[in-house]
Amino acid sequence: MIRLDDLPSDPVLLKHKLIAMASVIENVSAEKIVLADERNVAVAQRDAALQENEKLLLILTQYKRALFGRRSEKMDSAQLQLLLSANEQPIAPSAANENAPADGAGKGTQADAPEKPPRPRPNRNRGMLPVHLPRVDVVIDVGSKSCSCCGGPLHKIGETVKEMLDVVPVQYRVKRLVRPRYGCRGCESAVVQAPAPAQPIDGGMATETVLAHVATMKYGYQVPLYRQEQMLASQGIDLDRATLALWMGRLAWWLKPLHEVLLDTVLSYPKLFADETPLPVLDPGRGKTKTCRLWVAAMDDRPWDGPAPPAVVYVFAEDRRGEHATNLFAGFSGILQVDGYAGYNGLLDPQRPGGPVTFAFCFAHARRKFYDVHVATGSPIAAEALLHIGEFYAIEDRIRGESAVIRCAVRQAETKPLMENFKLWLDARLGEVSQKSGLAEAIRYALSHWEGLTRFLSDGRIEIDSNTVERTMRPIGLGRRNYLFAGSDEGGRTWAILASLINTAKLNGIDPQEYLTDVLERIVSGRTKINRLRELLPWQWKAARQGSCNQAAAVKAAA
Repeated sequence: MIRLDDLPSDPVLLKHKLIAMASVIENVSAEKIVLADERNVAVAQRDAALQENEKLLLILTQYKRALFGRRSEKMDSAQLQLLLSANEQPIAPSAANENAPADGAGKGTQADAPEKPPRPRPNRNRGMLPVHLPRVDVVIDVGSKSCSCCGGPLHKIGETVKEMLDVVPVQYRVKRLVRPRYGCRGCESAVVQAPAPAQPIDGGMATETVLAHVATMKYGYQVPLYRQEQMLASQGIDLDRATLALWMGRLAWWLKPLHEVLLDTVLSYPKLFADETPLPVLDPGRGKTKTCRLWVAAMDDRPWDGPAPPAVVYVFAEDRRGEHATNLFAGFSGILQVDGYAGYNGLLDPQRPGGPVTFAFCFAHARRKFYDVHVATGSPIAAEALLHIGEFYAIEDRIRGESAVIRCAVRQAETKPLMENFKLWLDARLGEVSQKSGLAEAIRYALSHWEGLTRFLSDGRIEIDSNTVERTMRPIGLGRRNYLFAGSDEGGRTWAILASLINTAKLNGIDPQEYLTDVLERIVSGRTKINRLRELLPWQWKAARQGSCNQAAAVKAAA
């Protein structure tokens, strides 16, 4: 503080004093501005570091969950409600529930914790073994059939039967093809012998049943060839895995035309699911593997009781470039349900044959982004988003199995208002969070794919997500864990062909080994010509087999 007594009385000295003080004030002001700028820079760097830390934490959490954590993304809605209450976050506005049905569908947006659905009763077998299994009676009779009281003969008045599940271990055997030769004593040059039947492997020892068994074990139940080699060795059969691999290549060669028919049949349906999954392939000369891809096309109308049978087709490709999707679906015209991968955008070209494909996106992918943020950071906004999306899935669970017309009507009446409210909520939250955060990325993903995410509202045939095709890729993922990689590009194509037929058979409730055995016998023997391969598609084969069984049963009953 300046005292008046300290000021000089001389005007000249006073002037110099004021000039000096003004200079000091100016320097202090300039220094203050510099410090303020440095503070702003430090605050910006701190905010950027926090955002980067949040993104790295999100990535680390995703990797840790992928490596060590559970795969399920189910969450207890009551816990989410408690989290929101603890953070004093308002949940979805009441308007989201004004259109909810009176039976409680769409609960979870009020302060009250939603009631948990009743736990389903465990499906235990109480002694009712399948009727089609053969029965072998083992009679445990009494030692003496004379009465212990009077010595008279006993007569049977009933019996007690207990059924137990038994197994006959796999038994390998040698199938001998005996072809007698006949000659004429009068014409020594005349020798007659039946021609040798066609074999799946020329000069080989494997029957159709063995080939089907090895293929089903590997591509159906993910048992690597080296383990099958050990299983064979335990029974005294010396077959190395290289031989088994050659057998699988030959089997795929026989079944390749049927795989092409299956692919053409699937692509002829108007609504499909699509995805792709990594497939490591050995890269000779580099000492490591390269990452190729299996592109997947699947169909399944069972959720809305439609006409299409369940089926899945895998197609091998060297990489993930979008041109593979363009080539695979070149002849397809209809609705394709996919994730948000940009590689499918070539199918939107209006100049393509059949016009652009209509995309329906996957809400499970949108939900997963919010789930990852919530698990990594505990964000109450992400938790609230999960509650919103949970309302949509609650309605979908209730209408699964209904007709497309009923599903569409329910979605328009109940899901659409909730979805419109959710979009308004997303727009509002986007302006409140850091634009570089993982939460903002999740919100922008949902908003940028909104049209495709909500397409299921106006078409009862469309699912809310693409989990149908996700489930068909689980065997491929399990195979990657068990046998790590394909030995070559040709091995990848073999994988695609055999996995397509085996997994489609499983989707249709068929024993894949029985199916492959019969199909291979028909193709190798020529009983089914190449222009009739459609009869060997799993659902066609199943219908024909059931028809034959029903006809035989009717003949037996009539006799």
